[in-house]
Amino acid sequence: MMRPGLRGIPSVDKLALALGDSGLPHPTVVATIRRELAALRKHGSIPAFEDILSHLRSALGDVRASRIQPVINGTGILIHTNFGRAPLGPAVMEAVSRIALQYNNLEYGLLEGGRGKRAGYLEQNLALLCGAEAATVVNNNASALVLILRHFCRDEAPGAAGDKDQRNRLHRNHVVISRGELIQIGGGFRIPEILEASGAQLREVGTTNKTSLGDFARAITRKTALILKVHRSNFFMDGFVDSPSTEAISKLARSKRVPFAEDLGSGAVIQTQSVPGLEHEPTPAEVLHKGVDLVCFSGDKLLGGPQSGIIAGKERLVSALKREPLFRALRCDKLILAALEATVDIYLRNSSGLPNGNEPHDSASNCEIPLLAMLHTSNEELQARAGKIIAALDGLPLTAAIGRGRAQIGGGALPRSTVQSTTLEITHEKLKPQQLAARLRSHTPPIVGYIERGRLKLDLRTVFAGQDAEIVAALRAAL
Repeated sequence: MMRPGLRGIPSVDKLALALGDSGLPHPTVVATIRRELAALRKHGSIPAFEDILSHLRSALGDVRASRIQPVINGTGILIHTNFGRAPLGPAVMEAVSRIALQYNNLEYGLLEGGRGKRAGYLEQNLALLCGAEAATVVNNNASALVLILRHFCRDEAPGAAGDKDQRNRLHRNHVVISRGELIQIGGGFRIPEILEASGAQLREVGTTNKTSLGDFARAITRKTALILKVHRSNFFMDGFVDSPSTEAISKLARSKRVPFAEDLGSGAVIQTQSVPGLEHEPTPAEVLHKGVDLVCFSGDKLLGGPQSGIIAGKERLVSALKREPLFRALRCDKLILAALEATVDIYLRNSSGLPNGNEPHDSASNCEIPLLAMLHTSNEELQARAGKIIAALDGLPLTAAIGRGRAQIGGGALPRSTVQSTTLEITHEKLKPQQLAARLRSHTPPIVGYIERGRLKLDLRTVFAGQDAEIVAALRAAL
């Protein structure tokens, strides 16, 4: 056996030439080859030249697969966090492209001829959409919550009149929150950890399943900076459960002169119960109407826009948040602002003026907000598409059938609601469903479904109609 070393392994240039065009930048290919050759040397044995090439092709394939690329979502989860959450529609992407391709007036006042207000138009329309005095936007909802907490949980003036002793300064950093709302969001992030990282000291009240208004009242002291309510958007509790209403907490907060904020998370601005199978999801306009001072939510969940965190509420509080030094670190770039601006415009164009905190109608905006379009697609239409796909698969060594599905909202929203759907169920005589699923994932674009009862299933509610041909092509290539 040849001793591992430079003489035992072909050169990087020779290997790169033998691999041909990988579709990756040459420096990336070279770096990957060097990394894999170093691993071979460390292993202590040198494979044959063809085996080395095969190993490197596999490694480069892993690198290619890690790039952000379009994926056909056949899982039936509409707001799939792993797939980038809400897809954006053509009108929104046209707005993004128009801004991205040229200079723009991001912070330039065209009337004044000098530096202007950033996101002024968007903030005005967000306030209209939410029925709020004012609104602003940061890069995600966790950032929105952190900004709110950092603003309220700070040192106050000296405790006694004229007292200059720093040791006697009143540190108002207590955040009162029900134990039943200390939730964990996606990726292992927990609300308590986010609060503590913001400098807040938690004052947990009540128990996991029952919290009373008296629990909140007893927890409020001179050190209380904020009352926080977190909507249980990604789970539900049933049975021996009770908690005070938003109106009751709001009345208490006002009497104690303590700010009251609510993290809604999912960000619905329409009446979700109008979709068969969905429960009602509180909207920003609703909770603000009930007396909440500030509300925050995600822009890329039920709103159907880009990743962002929206804050709406009282003008003096929103203005104060925007003066925070941290606000600059959390602000959105021009592309996110353009996408969110176009999304909000779609809702407002399909509203009736939004009087008294009413939500916009979703019927006219279905085709422009992909998430709403998917929710309102009828099962009859999905079944017709499934039939056409099956007909196009005729002659292939597989069995395809139309099945029933239960699509989920996902993204930590409406956890006990499902929407009736239609699935394409596929089996093969020789290939296991896991093998067939792996082949579809390796297709370009990758197709991801799920396995249930020994069958590979693709839920068509989350597959765009224009992608049906790709499913046929991928199955033909896979077999």
